[in-house]
Amino acid sequence: MRSQRLVDLLAVLALALLALSAYLNWSYGDPGSGRPRVEFSGYSVTRAPVTLALAALVAVVVTKLAGTALRRVLAVLVVLMGVAAIGVALQVRPNAEELSRLRPELSQAVTDQVVLTTGPAPWFALAGGVALVTAGVIALSTAHHWRRPTAKYDRDPAATPADQWKAIDAGEDPTI
Repeated sequence: MRSQRLVDLLAVLALALLALSAYLNWSYGDPGSGRPRVEFSGYSVTRAPVTLALAALVAVVVTKLAGTALRRVLAVLVVLMGVAAIGVALQVRPNAEELSRLRPELSQAVTDQVVLTTGPAPWFALAGGVALVTAGVIALSTAHHWRRPTAKYDRDPAATPADQWKAIDAGEDPTI
């Protein structure tokens, strides 16, 4: 029970960190010569962290409804999404040519040289990826201890629709 809550908490934390990385500055481009510095948000550089976070959150929600085997498969997927988020955070460093396609004021035709610096967003994406990996590993190792979804509202497979209507007419709840 505690492990389910911990996985939920880590998934929400990962979503928050990865979403924050989309809105913070991923890179800065300084064209020099007194021109203003150009800022690039994480979402303009890469959409991968937000996409991975949303997919992982959906996978964690589905684990609540799944059996043990499917929980383990989903947990492995969450781990892989976390590894992908870590990879994106460590690998995505756009160069001046890529950034000049996004913002023409950084092109070689306008400026002689562009100085690029990295903002704080990749660190948030990295922390979100680590949180996803941790959530997936915990879910994978504790999936057999999680509670099953309740069957309270499942109908009796032996009952026919006519039997259910008769039960409702008699004032009984046929789902119990």
